[in-house]
Amino acid sequence: MKKKTTTTIYPPLVPEIRDWPIHKLYEDREGLINTVDTQTVDHILEKHGERIGDLISRVSYLELIRLKETPWKVDPPNEAQFWKRVRNEVTGNEKLRAEQQLQNNTELLKRIVHRYTQEIAGNFKESTFLFARKFLTIFFKRLLNAAASKKFRRLWSTKLELYERLRIHGDVDKVRGMFKHGTVVILPTHLSNLDSIMIGYALDAVVGLPAFSYGAGLNLYESEIFAFYMTRLGAYRVDRRKKNPIYLDSLKIMSQVMLERGTNSLFFPGGTRSRSGEIERELKYGLLNSLLSAQRSIYQTGGTQKIIVVPLIIGYHCTLEAQTLINSHLKSTGEEKYVGSRRKALTIKSILSFSWKFFSQASEIHLSFGEPMDVLGYRLDKDAHSVDDRGMEVDIREFFSLHGKIEANRQRESVYTRKLAEKVVDNYQRYYVVLTSHLAAFTAFELMRKIHPSMDLYALLRLPVDLLSIPLPLFKETFDKFLVVLKEMEKKGEIRLQTELHTLPLDEVIRHGIKHLGTFHAILPLKFGNKENILPKNPSLVYYYHNRLAGYEIENMISWDQEKILEAHEKLEEQV
Repeated sequence: MKKKTTTTIYPPLVPEIRDWPIHKLYEDREGLINTVDTQTVDHILEKHGERIGDLISRVSYLELIRLKETPWKVDPPNEAQFWKRVRNEVTGNEKLRAEQQLQNNTELLKRIVHRYTQEIAGNFKESTFLFARKFLTIFFKRLLNAAASKKFRRLWSTKLELYERLRIHGDVDKVRGMFKHGTVVILPTHLSNLDSIMIGYALDAVVGLPAFSYGAGLNLYESEIFAFYMTRLGAYRVDRRKKNPIYLDSLKIMSQVMLERGTNSLFFPGGTRSRSGEIERELKYGLLNSLLSAQRSIYQTGGTQKIIVVPLIIGYHCTLEAQTLINSHLKSTGEEKYVGSRRKALTIKSILSFSWKFFSQASEIHLSFGEPMDVLGYRLDKDAHSVDDRGMEVDIREFFSLHGKIEANRQRESVYTRKLAEKVVDNYQRYYVVLTSHLAAFTAFELMRKIHPSMDLYALLRLPVDLLSIPLPLFKETFDKFLVVLKEMEKKGEIRLQTELHTLPLDEVIRHGIKHLGTFHAILPLKFGNKENILPKNPSLVYYYHNRLAGYEIENMISWDQEKILEAHEKLEEQV
């Protein structure tokens, strides 16, 4: 009989919400905005000087194009008028003398920056947080019990809890201990629009951490309910359509100021959800660089507070938006037949539908903490001292100094940012937890490739389902070979495995993976056929979930049974 996995519930690190850094930050929200305004304007003037007129002209042009090509419901109603006025004013300033032109453009810049910082800045209300905590606990508990029994009459049962579906991996005690030594920044991987909700709930209800400031995509605010709560729960808004320098500087400095004030933060360094399903390998440097800037600024003002980085890898058997995401990825890689569906707002109906199917299948959420590190990527001991690969303590203050003086050096800090990104990605790779469903999808897709060696990705995904059939004995044999390789990698600390991959017999672990892979999707990615075979019913989704293991090159670490692969290929050729 399978042993039930229990989840440890940790007590709150800081019991009083009024003592949380985020609560203290937003007690003076206007002061935060004014500080960000001032620092952003000064930063832009230092970079662009008398050329800020050209910068503003370019930004107004880009913003008007954005409003025309990708308008969102959440955009302010006067957005277009504002940018048209900006364009007209900056054009009119060109007729003025240089001194007056610079003065007018500086005032115009201040208005633009203030508009951006007002949009970006969130808020935090204790009453809203307490209500949301209580509501989510009751909501998930009751939905979980109803879904588990598949009968609405048990909607008000209280036997099961959401935390029983959460699996927390890593050195949680060490992560909790970091909050005594500095400002903690959680850097999660990003799969779904539900990530923020799930991570927030887990860190509060299970790990016992105080609330984080976190970046939430502006598109999520199209739902009035989500907008109301996220605006009051510490989220700052990120509009990924805006690529212009003024907005990006405003966003970066908002993050930097919050860190300097000791606010624990959470943001997705990949920038957006993984379209392909792969673990992020290329991170966005903008917000990562703000960690370096904040640490250097703290040292410049005589502070000793450390910015502590903790990677976090999130894992679901099934992703709510997987079909839309993989369609988008395939379209972007050049195949016009795979046109991504239109962007859809996250709705209460879609969340309820997903949650119902998610819970009824006893699915799990896996959160795996990586190693706490400083902003240069050095790992930290339990007292948050930086340690190099030889175990020697490192004083990172020296890395921000030149001739004994701590000062800004953008080129130097850009190098440090790349180093930090590499360390975070390395943690994503090593602390990723392989799920049974991901290994089932990986096995199926790699066999699809082997059985049809002459086809490229897009031709393979266009094949009729019957011609993608995989003999069950071949699937089992290959799955087992991959599992042996993964277990060896786990022993070396190169990856982690879901408990079931160790405890269940081979047949059961395969059934477990295929069952959980189809939790939500209308067309199951994989299905057992009637002829001792596995059918990839939705090849593009098999490819999406397969990609969680892409990059480890385990397909090159096993010996393939070429004879059985050729036999499978010939049987499919006979059908044609």
